[in-house]
Amino acid sequence: MVGVDFGTLSGRAVAVRVADGAELGSAVHDYPHAVLEQVLPASGRPLPSEWALQVPEDYREVLRVAVPAALRAAGVDPSRVIGIATDFTACTVLPVTQDGVPLNELAAFADRPHAYVKLWKHHAAQPQASRITELARERGEAWLPRYGGLISSEWQFAKALQVLQEDPEVYAAMRYWVEAADWVVWQLCGSYVRNTCTSGYKGILQDGHHPGEDFCRALDPGFATFVADKLEHPLGRLGDAAGTLTAEAARWTGLPEGIAVAVGNVDAHVSAPAAQAVEPGQMVAIMGTSTCHVMNGSELHEVPGMCGVVDGGIVPGLFGYEAGQSGVGDIFGWFVDRAVPGEYEARARAEGRSVHELLTDLAAQQEPGEHGLVALDWHSGNRSPLVDHHLTGVLVGLTLATRPEDVYRALIEATAYGARLIVETFTEHGVPVEELVVTGGLRKNPLVMQVYADVLGMPLSVCDSDQGPALGSAIHAAVAAGAYPDIRKAAAAMGRRTEAAWVPDPDRHATYDLLYAEYRRLVDHFGDPRDNPLHRLGDLRRTALSRRGAGAR
Repeated sequence: MVGVDFGTLSGRAVAVRVADGAELGSAVHDYPHAVLEQVLPASGRPLPSEWALQVPEDYREVLRVAVPAALRAAGVDPSRVIGIATDFTACTVLPVTQDGVPLNELAAFADRPHAYVKLWKHHAAQPQASRITELARERGEAWLPRYGGLISSEWQFAKALQVLQEDPEVYAAMRYWVEAADWVVWQLCGSYVRNTCTSGYKGILQDGHHPGEDFCRALDPGFATFVADKLEHPLGRLGDAAGTLTAEAARWTGLPEGIAVAVGNVDAHVSAPAAQAVEPGQMVAIMGTSTCHVMNGSELHEVPGMCGVVDGGIVPGLFGYEAGQSGVGDIFGWFVDRAVPGEYEARARAEGRSVHELLTDLAAQQEPGEHGLVALDWHSGNRSPLVDHHLTGVLVGLTLATRPEDVYRALIEATAYGARLIVETFTEHGVPVEELVVTGGLRKNPLVMQVYADVLGMPLSVCDSDQGPALGSAIHAAVAAGAYPDIRKAAAAMGRRTEAAWVPDPDRHATYDLLYAEYRRLVDHFGDPRDNPLHRLGDLRRTALSRRGAGAR
């Protein structure tokens, strides 16, 4: 099987043995255009603040480069591959024509920002998201509690409404508003099939229905027929085949024409089978630039601030729950890139390691509370449980004696506090978390893992794969190709995890209980939407930037 994971900055392909999930070979291809946050590549046109776009051709390159490279690394005869599956960041969405051509690839729209892919962390649609939430509350829409009571600026409706209101020509030209998870499957098999995962979590599809035409009209008269005209399309269940590999896609990938192509999925949700965490009570934390928390439950509950609950959203037959933190690894990277003095960089180079490794070692020598700091992990806003992307980071307790390693540890602890708040919120509202399973790149950082165990006061299991989402996609490919009857049986055979890989220290946990209480006080103060200094500061910043012109920083 071949699994392909489309992440924020790169795509990763892995060749996997069907019998036991052994990863035989893998390859990574960086997106040539990475994330567009400053200017458009076609013209150098500046982008406003809080925009994050991508170029769809970069995704095709992953299929042309990473898939053949993974097969070469595995030493596998491509004719033996029986299926391919993909996963994607979400909500990453793009406007396309009837035939699936991205609008940015048309000459008329190459210089129009709204014609490009809107990456998951495009947060410029917050005014539209706020209006959707406000209207849903006013009307008592039954679907709103399924999303924790708040609709995110990252999701399909908010981003589409932004396109309509800011560039109606692009909105009128697009035939479909497509999740990238479904678009790349379309490229592989020639068929457009919407997957139940993104449709439910990101497209406000509940109990078989999207928000009605009257609701959409109340948002904007031009938005009235959005669902019927731009969004609705046949759905595919997770683990099913969307179609078979086309001749063109076979040439791109080097795979046999006609093999099964699985229905698309989200990078976080597809990781649960890879981590053998598909039963109720098992929460998976996919920890990278951000963290997504997913878990299954046998019952439907409404959890404040969750990103959604979807019937069959992770595996058929169970309710799949999602929550998340908008920034985790991004926060650590920001600090190292922007705030660490040159002497630390020189020391790290002299010792033959990265600044992250140096700071990790220095911070690991401290006891909890030693640095006297508490931070809020809101540098990219708060996804759960506050669902407010206009919130910003906070750091309290600084003195003239504060060192970089102190701040680095405080930021790690802040993300752990954020994870604990999510776990507690789920448990308090009828969805108990009995095991936390970690996958993603940050599971390799020993300080991060130990701090999380100590803050949460529970053992952490880990997924034993460097390519958890890609392995999860390969598991779905095996089901789509008929090698296993369902995802749970495929996960039992092909997934892998180490239970209780990190165990909390009781004394450190007791100290972290006190520090977490301070974190909760800061959350209550700075997270209150009624009188929020972070909102006011953000408004002042946006006003100042608008005076300097779009794209100023």
